[in-house]
This record gives sequence, C-alpha cells and structure tokens, in this order.
Amino acid sequence: MLEVQPIQAFEDNYIWLLTEGTGTAVVVDPGDAEPVLELLYQRQLILTAILVTHHHFDHIGALEELAEAFPGVEIHGPADRRIPAVNRYRREGQRFVPAGLSTAFEVWETPGHTATHIAYLGAGCLFCGDTLFTAGCGRVFDGTLDQLAQSLDRIAALPDGWLCYCAHEYTRANLGFAEWVEPSNPALDRRIRQTQILCAKGKPTVPAPLALERATNPFLRTREPQVIAAAERQAGRRLQGSHEVFAVLRRWKDEQYDLRRWKDEQYD
Repeated sequence: MLEVQPIQAFEDNYIWLLTEGTGTAVVVDPGDAEPVLELLYQRQLILTAILVTHHHFDHIGALEELAEAFPGVEIHGPADRRIPAVNRYRREGQRFVPAGLSTAFEVWETPGHTATHIAYLGAGCLFCGDTLFTAGCGRVFDGTLDQLAQSLDRIAALPDGWLCYCAHEYTRANLGFAEWVEPSNPALDRRIRQTQILCAKGKPTVPAPLALERATNPFLRTREPQVIAAAERQAGRRLQGSHEVFAVLRRWKDEQYDLRRWKDEQYD
C-alpha cells in the first residue's frame, strides 16, 4: 500500500515522500535537499525516483544534490529545458511505475500555472504541484488563464475520494478569499473552523479530498450561481461562461485579496 508523508521545506512548501514498506522511496517536487536527505537517512530509505511537476526552483532545487547522493535515481518530469536534470520525460496519457514502487501513475498535462506543468495520478492520489491548491489554485506565470481553467475542470471531474496533494500550505489564506466570494456557503464555514483547529495544532491541512474542494474552492465552483454573481459584481458586467468567471476570480485574488494580505503582513 502506498504511504505518503509530507516533508516541509522553505516557508510553506510540501515535498511528498512515497513509500511502500520496501526500503525504497520516491519524492515529489523536491525544492530543498536537506530535509529530504535527513528523513531518508532517518528512515534508512534509498531514493529510487523523483517526480517533478514543473520548473519553478522551489520544486526542483534539490535535483542535482539528490542525484549525487543517489546515483542512478530516476527523475521524471516534463520535457522542459528549464529542468535539465530530468532523465525520464513524461507527457499526457503515459502510465509508468517509478523505480522502487509497485504503484502505477498516469500523467496529465495540466498547463496554466506554467506552460509545461504536469500532474501524477495513482492510487487515489493526485500530485498536482501548483495547479490546484487546497481551497485555491496557482497563479498564471507562462501559461494562460484559459489553460488553467481547463486543467482545473479536468481535475474537478475526479471521484470524490481522490486526495489532492498540492505543493504548498496555503489553505488558510485561500479560505479567506473563498469567504469573500461565497460568504453564505455553510460547507466553507465548516472548513474554515476545521482549518483553524489544524493550524492551531501545527498540523498540515493537505491533502484534501476532491469532494471538499468542489464544495469550498471557488475556482472549482465557477458554475455555481453565488460564485457567478460575485464574479459579475466584481467585473461590473455579465460574464459569458465558466472560464470567464474563473478569469475574473483569479485576477480579483491577484490584484486585490493577495495584495491586501501582503500589505497587512508588513505591519504584523
């Protein structure tokens, strides 16, 4: 059975450690080598494969050091010149079994946050990097808003029990924006209370089931009347379709909510 353990890195990153009780391990999006090596040595595990979702440094910064510590390690990732350490290129629809595991993973191309972003799906787990966050989604860098909306539509169709293993602990902040959009959503109220309890205990709020994301994440709820109404009030006009609603929400969060949070934090 696949066991998934979080490794905290930097201020809010999660690197995911995958094991099956065989003495070998796979990690997802290792931006920092030190906590990965520390846990591997502590648990006496041999690193046999790495899964990379995209090229941002906080997801790939440890590749060379880990490859040096574990010669021959498989490094799976998109064909992107910005990730030169990749030695197993992955593209849409491929199924593969990483070295050291028996679990098969399927690759989805999930552009938007970046143009070459991919996700890995296996054993009811979605390793989605910075495409979908708990209660939110990634910003758009070199992808497009329409690409990101399509990627999220696809993820939203996964079964209820699938778990979202995103790469950052952003839940609490994302729920603040979700409350701006849907202040009368009772499922959102319950999630905010549950998240506050977890955070007070210093526990991760990730992973989260897709059913919870569909009930509380505004970026997966762009066809819901209350979300559409909020986006249209923000835009000051009628919106045509869920992708236009998504674009307004993403810009609203970028330009107002995130900026306001940043300003507030300067005086904390």
